[in-house]
Amino acid sequence: MPSPGPRSRPAFEPGPDRTRTIVRTVGEVLITLGMVVLLFVVYEVYITDLLSAGKQREATAQLDDRWHDEPAAGPERTDHFEGLGEGDGFAKMYIPAFGADFEFTIVEGTTAASLEVGPGHYPDTAYPGQPGNFSVAGHRVGKGAPFNDINLIQSCDAIVVETQYSWFTYRMVPLAEEKAGWAETKGKDPRCEGVGPLGGPYAELVGQEIVLPTNGGVIAPVPHQPGVTASSGEMASLMTLTTCHPRFSDKERLIVHAVLTEQLHKDPAKPDERPAALRETG
Repeated sequence: MPSPGPRSRPAFEPGPDRTRTIVRTVGEVLITLGMVVLLFVVYEVYITDLLSAGKQREATAQLDDRWHDEPAAGPERTDHFEGLGEGDGFAKMYIPAFGADFEFTIVEGTTAASLEVGPGHYPDTAYPGQPGNFSVAGHRVGKGAPFNDINLIQSCDAIVVETQYSWFTYRMVPLAEEKAGWAETKGKDPRCEGVGPLGGPYAELVGQEIVLPTNGGVIAPVPHQPGVTASSGEMASLMTLTTCHPRFSDKERLIVHAVLTEQLHKDPAKPDERPAALRETG
């Protein structure tokens, strides 16, 4: 019996389903990219918060030690800010409307390293209580996010700054839509004394605004008018907060402007004395 010959192969052998393979590969790549993005968000929002919290605690402890250890000043008990280095803590800030636990040490400088510690003071702007514009930057997302909610500050809300020898209470000035009829409306609130629309070179100043990152005029002594110098009788003591806007973006800057309404000198005989504004908790 003759042996069977080799079997003939079919004219066509179907190969792997290329479309299915491509779809599966693309899906796996997208899942991997999604995990990478998720891990990055977790790192930026949560891990950097933990790292910055540790740096903020260290800066606060160092500032407390320095305030405690430095020799007592003369009878005038005046703060001096000369010789501050990048990242050095020199003051504390409180926003009572955000709760009694909102407290951050302000450091000198606005480099990336300084802002990882906490709110940073713009060099060449005024210091607490001084005429001019005490300007402070802070992160809105991650790295402690001290300015995450500053869009919620309302006109007349207090921003309290503590230095070694004084407490300074700044209050946010009226929003643009509040300026008309201020005296007959919110201006009647006792907290708003000294806050109402400022005149003279500050006539256009508003409590909050959104600007481009290139608009450095917001931290000028007279905001938006860097070439203007107010006379000694007109010069206000302002505080300006800046942060990124919107959240998770740096396309714009959210700006908050406040004016100094009260200074309380620390009395060594009354170490527990605090400004009344600290009790205005939300």
